[in-house]
Amino acid sequence: MSFNTFGKIFRFTTWGESHGSAIGCVVDGCPPNISISEAEIQKDMNMRRPGQSKFTTQRKESDKVNILSGVFNGKSTGTPISLIIYNEDKRSRDYESIKNKFRPGHADFTYLKKYGIRDFRGGGRQSARETASRVAAGAIAKIVLKKILGKKFSVIGAVTQLGLMSCDKLNWNNNEIRKNPFFCPDKKSVKLWEKYLLAVRKSGSSCGAIIELRVTGIPVGLGAPIYSKLDTDIAAALMSINAVKGVNIGAGMNAAFLSGEENSDEMISKSGKLNFKSNNAGGILGGISTGQNIIASFAVKPTSSILNKRKTIDKKGKNTSISVKGRHDPCVGIRAVPIGEAMLSCVLLDHFLMNRAQCG
Repeated sequence: MSFNTFGKIFRFTTWGESHGSAIGCVVDGCPPNISISEAEIQKDMNMRRPGQSKFTTQRKESDKVNILSGVFNGKSTGTPISLIIYNEDKRSRDYESIKNKFRPGHADFTYLKKYGIRDFRGGGRQSARETASRVAAGAIAKIVLKKILGKKFSVIGAVTQLGLMSCDKLNWNNNEIRKNPFFCPDKKSVKLWEKYLLAVRKSGSSCGAIIELRVTGIPVGLGAPIYSKLDTDIAAALMSINAVKGVNIGAGMNAAFLSGEENSDEMISKSGKLNFKSNNAGGILGGISTGQNIIASFAVKPTSSILNKRKTIDKKGKNTSISVKGRHDPCVGIRAVPIGEAMLSCVLLDHFLMNRAQCG
């Protein structure tokens, strides 16, 4: 048994495998009378789409999304929205030579031990290819949130760390993020990152990344204490993304290095309006949104499929070695930016709908 549904009121179920005929999802809980089009969803799909630069996998997928149900005359009907994305560039033969070996860093070993069967073609269900379906669901969540909250709502992610190379977040510019292949918010870092990642790829290795997400326009009051904390669900959503090994909300792990005075976000009133002097809490206190910008970040491990030989075992438990050839990202974290935006959007819409049901 595996679990393939995420969310409570606004929820989605993904299906499909990396080298199957198609992947897709069913989105449930979308309010009716929301204008939704394939073209609007496709904008987010294109951000995640592989093969767009020399810094990502060269698998050629258009990731064209088709709406099968739940939308009539351009508007949501309140019924399940079914979405399908056909796989177009499968090269399953790339995995024939290693089908009986466990790739270090992948879930091959644990998947086989748990289920007694695994799809070795690109990892099957455990492949990051599944995340295209999440981006489609997240695109719908964004559309609904913009309809409800207006132009003040936005969610944007960026890569702030590429392996050993960080960017200067003081130079963060939203307009620069979509202009470079790294989703880097600091224009001055792009050339350095390009040189660095080309060297990593040439060496047959890979590197990790840190992605930061920033959300504006979220009202006070989303979330609840104890078991339905907004930050709990955000952390769970981001940790569910393939290759993610750590999540921070606001200052996150760095809060351990701050004093009480430094960490507390002082509050002052200006003309009867509350203002915070800092945002170490990441826009969430006691599991409830404060009305500040929500800030979250997550760490993506280096791509496990690398050319350099690594020690492993085969299905019979015998020692062997493996070199994973084929089309792989030298830094899978780059394409995790739209996935992070999607998962965060789904959590925020889910909590907004739960809050509306509870508070009226």
